[in-house]
Amino acid sequence: MRDISIGQIVISTAGRDKNHKFVVLCIIDDKYVYISDGNIRKLEKPKKKKLKHLKKLNYVAEDIKDRLESKGKLNNNEIRKLLKSID
Repeated sequence: MRDISIGQIVISTAGRDKNHKFVVLCIIDDKYVYISDGNIRKLEKPKKKKLKHLKKLNYVAEDIKDRLESKGKLNNNEIRKLLKSID
């Protein structure tokens, strides 16, 4: 694994969503993760993406990470606000 964690902010480097920011929701294995942006790719239907097609930023959303790991409530609006604040 490329030392990526849940709650990590990433940028897509390939595909239709190239140059878009996402939050890592779940790590599937050493090649794939589920990501969401709260807008086009919502929490209810996250995107399965290869790690080699992602560029990680040096920012982990700790509050989102804690909620995802503890199965707490999280909504798309919170993800959109977080990604908008990171520019």
